[in-house]
Amino acid sequence: MRVGSARFLLLAVSSVALVALAGGGRYVIRKEFVLGGEGGWDYLAVDSRAHRLFISRADRVLIVDTRRGSLIGTIPDTQGVHGFALVPQLGKGFTSNGRANTVTVFDLQSLKPTGTIDVRGQNPDAILYDAASKRLFTFNGRSRDISVIDPLEGVVLATLPAGGKPEFAAADGAGRVYFNIEDTSQIGVIDTATEQRIAAWPLPDCEAPTGLALDVAHRRLFSTCGNGVLAVTDAGSGKHVAAVPIGKGPDAAVFDRERGLIFSSNGLDGTLTVIHEDDPDHYTVVDTAATQRSARTMALDAGTHEIYLVAAQFAAATAPAAEQPHRRPAVLAGTFKVLVIGN
Repeated sequence: MRVGSARFLLLAVSSVALVALAGGGRYVIRKEFVLGGEGGWDYLAVDSRAHRLFISRADRVLIVDTRRGSLIGTIPDTQGVHGFALVPQLGKGFTSNGRANTVTVFDLQSLKPTGTIDVRGQNPDAILYDAASKRLFTFNGRSRDISVIDPLEGVVLATLPAGGKPEFAAADGAGRVYFNIEDTSQIGVIDTATEQRIAAWPLPDCEAPTGLALDVAHRRLFSTCGNGVLAVTDAGSGKHVAAVPIGKGPDAAVFDRERGLIFSSNGLDGTLTVIHEDDPDHYTVVDTAATQRSARTMALDAGTHEIYLVAAQFAAATAPAAEQPHRRPAVLAGTFKVLVIGN
């Protein structure tokens, strides 16, 4: 194909993406649920079938009814909770508890805790369930390793070196688990059949990758980078495919498979970058939605195509202390809320 023809085709595809987005309207805040309460937060997860939003909140998990915006349950004693793995086929959910170095097991129907697993690592952060191997993985930030867990027996089967500080992770359902390595700007790859880390791919021009999403059908990985870039990587070869501009202070990334859209939640400038996958090698920013400063993590409801974020206002920063050199400002009372973004 001639260069001119290729450029015309790309512009035509991008125009279709913009028209498709305009047909549904721009992404805006459609609802807000004020929850209040104290403490920071990290990952979110949506159970679309049960209409539940799970929010990690310092030492507990909040469960919100997504239809009414009401708090319907709390899972207590999850010290330093980070992430979730919801596994309907087991009827179980799992949380990674960073300060306790444990996983809390809970019943997905009753939301009651049923057990605790010692991960044998320090500060478990991301957590996921791999359907191919039927194993649970925690990505331990402080010990820079990965715990492979039998979720039914509740025991650690193996500990893998991460090669750096692991962040968000994604599984392809066919025996590969991918995870960002924040301090080395790489993507790590695990073969879940052999329970071995088999690769570490560089992320060019990407600083401190955190959020990670995966397009399984086209084998594309999407990493949000601290320098305002979404890095696209071939999940088969590790080849760098594209770099797309996003907002400031990104953390999470999600992929809406049905709409072919990638989202980056940018907590520093309070925006949500919406990117269309024109084809596996070309991407267009089609919207930048206003959210709220601090809205840095998110979850997608695959049924409604709505995006859930949480945000709050903060008190003035306090001086660091010897025992807390990186002390964070406190959340102002009554300001913690859920933002529901849609178009």
